Amino acid sequence: MADVDVLVVGAGPVGLTAACELRRRGVRCRVIDRLPAPQPFAKAVGIQPRTLEIWDRMGVAREALAAAAPLRGQLLYVNGAEQARIELTLPPEVPYRFAALPQYATERILAELLARWETPVDRGTELVDFEQDTDEVRACLVLPSGAQEWIRTGFLLGCDGAHSIVRKTLGLRFEGGAFPEEYMLGDVEVDWELPAGYAVRAMHRSDGRVDDLLVCIPLPGRNRYRMSMLVPPELSLPQQPSEEEVLHGLETGPTPGLPHIQAVLDRLSPQPTRASALRWSSVFRISHRLVDRYGAGRVFVAGDAAHIHPPTGAQGMNTGIQDAYNLAWKVALAVRSAASEGLLRSYHAERHPVGEEVVQRTVRHAGSGVQADPDDPSTVMQREAQLLVGYRGSPIVGPDRQPDQGPAAGDRAPDCGGLRHDLTAFPFRLFDLLRGQEHTLLLYADDEAQLAPYDEVVASARRGAQGQLSVWVIAAPYLRTDGLVLPVVHDGLDAFRQMYGARGGEGFLIRPDGYLGLRDAPVSGPGLVAHLALTFRG
Repeated sequence: MADVDVLVVGAGPVGLTAACELRRRGVRCRVIDRLPAPQPFAKAVGIQPRTLEIWDRMGVAREALAAAAPLRGQLLYVNGAEQARIELTLPPEVPYRFAALPQYATERILAELLARWETPVDRGTELVDFEQDTDEVRACLVLPSGAQEWIRTGFLLGCDGAHSIVRKTLGLRFEGGAFPEEYMLGDVEVDWELPAGYAVRAMHRSDGRVDDLLVCIPLPGRNRYRMSMLVPPELSLPQQPSEEEVLHGLETGPTPGLPHIQAVLDRLSPQPTRASALRWSSVFRISHRLVDRYGAGRVFVAGDAAHIHPPTGAQGMNTGIQDAYNLAWKVALAVRSAASEGLLRSYHAERHPVGEEVVQRTVRHAGSGVQADPDDPSTVMQREAQLLVGYRGSPIVGPDRQPDQGPAAGDRAPDCGGLRHDLTAFPFRLFDLLRGQEHTLLLYADDEAQLAPYDEVVASARRGAQGQLSVWVIAAPYLRTDGLVLPVVHDGLDAFRQMYGARGGEGFLIRPDGYLGLRDAPVSGPGLVAHLALTFRG
C-alpha cells in the first residue's frame, strides 16, 4: 500500500489548490516545498473573476474578498499624455469582478483551508528524484535535516514552478524563449491623486519603440502599488538568456532601493509623486515556454511547471489554479479506482490548448498591450477574466453541437439568480447548487408531463456516476411540483431558461470543476449513462 495517495510538490497557489481539492474529496495528500517558509512577495497580484468563482466553490471566496482590493481598470500613458482609460466591466450575471490580492495572501488563505483537513505543508523538504511504474510512484525526498526519505505514492503532482524538478525528471520538453530585458519589482506607497483601483501603464516611446516602462498594480491599502519597470544598468546581471536555460522569475543579486524606483517615477509618473514604505523589491526576468505534455503515467505538471509567459493581464497564477482545479477531481476519482481509462489523459487534452493560447496571447500583449486586441471589448474582457476558457471537443464532454442559445458542452456553466425554494424566503443563485464535490444534474421542466420520467432518468444517472451525483429539478415559475421526490427550485425570474436556452425536458450535466459536460434534450437515462462512462469506470 502506498504511503500517501498523492504527493504534491510545491506549496504555491497551484499546489495548495490541488491539495485542498484532493483533501476535500478525502484523498490522503502530502504537500512538500523546498523553501523553509512562504515567500513574503507580492509576485502574482491580479485575481480573475473565474478564480473567484473557483474559490466560491472551494469555500474561501469570503476570505479572499475580505483581503483583496478591487481592480477597476487601467490608465494608459504614452510620453506623459493619457492615451486610454480601460474599464474592467463584465456582464451583470457574472458574480465576481477583478481583484488585486498579493500572492502571499493567496497562499495564506489556501494554506489555512488546507489546515482544516489537518494537512500541513512539509517545508524545507525537496524532491530530488522519482521513478514510476503502472502501480505507483516512488519519490526520493531530502528532509530539512539533510536525511533522505523514499516514499511510495499513487500519484505525483509537480506544482514546483518554472524550474520544476518534476518536469525535468519526467523528461518533458519545455520549448520557447526569453525576453532580453530585465525588470525590477517594488512594493511601495505613493502620494499621487490618481483614481483608486486603476492600474497604471506609462511608457516612453522613441523612434517607434518603447524604451522606458512603468507598470503599477494597485494593492490593498491606501495608494499602495506593486510596480515593475526596466532595470537600470547598475542592477543588471551579466547572465544572458539562452534557449536551453529557463530564466524566469525573481533573481538573486542586487535589489532595487527606493532611489531606483523614484528615478523611474520621476521620468514616467503621470503626476509628480514620492515613493515610500518599500516593503520588498527584486529583479526578475521573463520567459515564454510551454511543456509538450502535461504529464506521463502517474505524474503530472501544473502552473509554471507547465507554462510560463509575460505577466500581462495577470494570467499566469490564475491559469495554474485552473490547471490544479481541472486535475484534482480527476485524480481523486483515479485514487478511488472510479476513473475511466481515459479520464486522466483528458487533463492534457483540456489544459494544454489553454496553456498554448495563454502563452501566445500574453507574448502578443506584452508588445502591443491588451487594448490592441482586435476583438470587441466585451470579448476581450471576458477572455482576460478567463470566463471563455472551455473544453469543447474534449474526449470527456458531450457532442460539440452549438445550441441555439446558452452554453455548449465543454463551456463554463454560467451563474444566474432568482431561483426559489419552497423552504427559503430568499432567492438562490445557481452557483449555490453547484458547490458539491460531484457532478450535478440539472433537469429543466416547463410542463408537468416532463416530470414523470425524471425518477428513472436520475436512477440511471446515479448508477453511471457510481452515486457521485447531485440532482436538482429547475422548474418554470408557474409549474406545480407537489409530490415530486426530487429536490426542486423554481426559475423565479426566468433567468435560467434565458441564460441556458433551456427547453422543457432538457438535462444539463455540470462537472465538478463547473464546466458543462453534456446537455441532452430530451434528457434520457441511456444518454447520461453513455456520457458518464467517459468519466467513470464501468
